[in-house]
Amino acid sequence: MRLLSFTTFLALTLSVAHAADDYVPGPDSKPQDGVPKGEVLKFTFEGSKIFPGTTRDYWVYVPAQYTADKPACVHVNQDGVQFQAPVVFDNLIAKKEMPVTIGVFIMHGRVKANDDKVALDRFNRSVEYDGLGDNYARFLLEELLPDVEKQKASDGRAIVLSHSANDRSIGGSSSGAIAAFTAAWERPEAFSRVFSSIGTYVDQRGGNYYPALIRKTEPKALRLFLQDGSNDANGVGGNWFLANQEMLSAFEFAGYESNHVWGDGAHNGKHANAIFPEAMRWLWKDWPTPVTKGVGSKAPVMQVLGEGSEWQIVSEDHGFTEGPSVNAKGEVFFTDIPNSRIHKVSLDGKVSVFAEDTGKANGLMFGPDGRLYACADGKQQILAYDESGKATVIAEGLNSNDLCISQNGNIYVSDPPHRQVWLIKPNGEKRVVDTNEGKSGLAFQNGVRFTPDQSLLLVADMRGQFIWSYHIDPDGSLSAKQPYHHLRLPDGVMESGADGMTLDTEGRLYVTSRLGIQFCDQAGRVNGIISKPQNKWLANVVLGGANFDELYACCTDKIYKRKTKVKGAVSWQAPIKPEKPKL
Repeated sequence: MRLLSFTTFLALTLSVAHAADDYVPGPDSKPQDGVPKGEVLKFTFEGSKIFPGTTRDYWVYVPAQYTADKPACVHVNQDGVQFQAPVVFDNLIAKKEMPVTIGVFIMHGRVKANDDKVALDRFNRSVEYDGLGDNYARFLLEELLPDVEKQKASDGRAIVLSHSANDRSIGGSSSGAIAAFTAAWERPEAFSRVFSSIGTYVDQRGGNYYPALIRKTEPKALRLFLQDGSNDANGVGGNWFLANQEMLSAFEFAGYESNHVWGDGAHNGKHANAIFPEAMRWLWKDWPTPVTKGVGSKAPVMQVLGEGSEWQIVSEDHGFTEGPSVNAKGEVFFTDIPNSRIHKVSLDGKVSVFAEDTGKANGLMFGPDGRLYACADGKQQILAYDESGKATVIAEGLNSNDLCISQNGNIYVSDPPHRQVWLIKPNGEKRVVDTNEGKSGLAFQNGVRFTPDQSLLLVADMRGQFIWSYHIDPDGSLSAKQPYHHLRLPDGVMESGADGMTLDTEGRLYVTSRLGIQFCDQAGRVNGIISKPQNKWLANVVLGGANFDELYACCTDKIYKRKTKVKGAVSWQAPIKPEKPKL
């Protein structure tokens, strides 16, 4: 008896299941008598600022049933018209199996050669399609789709597109498929339905990172349909079929609504052409019911947030919010740096001014004596505020960004301009306990926090990738310095943007970053990424509220909060020894 590997068994099974029909498109992919036919218009787009110098053609399908009195649903496809989409749309719209939908079919950009007899155009397909990050999504939303809305149908009808994610799908094949997914991943508020055929989720420009990111990132409101075949490409970037199976596994793990069809096809469009109508039916099923997110997710981020947790605005119209800190009641205090003001969020949600003329205070932290300590960098001072808001100078003559205070009263202060960390003793004595000479070590010391047992000091490096860990010696000195918590970086960015931090009682470290709030286990590994409340700079976080289970976030001019299933650790209480990490 010969034993077969799972991959071999799967390939043989699929071959038997699908080889006979050779992926022949069905009636929904062919013109039908009596079905109103839409029109396809061709346009050219030039002048992109996001992809400078490029030119590209695009086609717009306008269904016969479309009227300009209300915005239409939208389907965007890369690499131009594929999958007999205009015919499929005619048939499905006529049968009311998908809404009235305008199709936008876009070619990749190219930069024309000065003389095409002696030089090639620069083809932007891989740059635009395979690249991670939000460049292509921004191109669609800020440039191409607005250009579509400037056009008119042949009978003069204005083209009015819905801007709701629930009314938009996006798809493509190969690199066009990963481009479609990336656009929806980066901008789920703009696209909620994704069709992916033989998707290039391999190492062309980092697409192989997606399965891990999907498992770690807070689920998004996306519905996804994947198609691939066991004879897909197997090249230097990876194995396409295995990569698509990894994507599906990640979607299922994270609780996404996903569907798939595997076959035995190669890297071509035959299978996708055959199943495209069914994929569209499934993607648009139940419309206009909104697409949901994270149902039954196994992702660690949902163990922190729980289902139904969403960001809520607590306070807005500030200059720049920072330094959230929580007192023994669970009340949260934060700074408005440009306005030199500290605000208080009461347990009833009311926001009031606690102190003014704060010297552009940045980091805040309550001490074991109940006072609120502040980094008044504008005054080169560390201040301590009593309950009435009266300030006392604790130390002066130092630059400061953030601080933390242990139960014994020792204060650690980050000093980014001089790339160092200060220790201020309860008697007022201060000294530098870490410095970074030359190019080694931390580039920009930012947030500082203790582990729950207060044995280690953690320092964020905003211009690097790591949170650094130090052992705290009995006299307050720091030793055993090490880059410890490994943060994820956005594509094309060499700096994490690590800023403020907080910890929960189980030892998780929460770090604001360019990607969102990344949280790490005690072993220094990112286990989850909580989405930003808005696409702006995320400065700092703290767990507050009456039960210390509400996550407050400073995001530029606003303060947000959301409910969690964890509780914050505060250093003015007795140290907590969490359970040993699972290594």
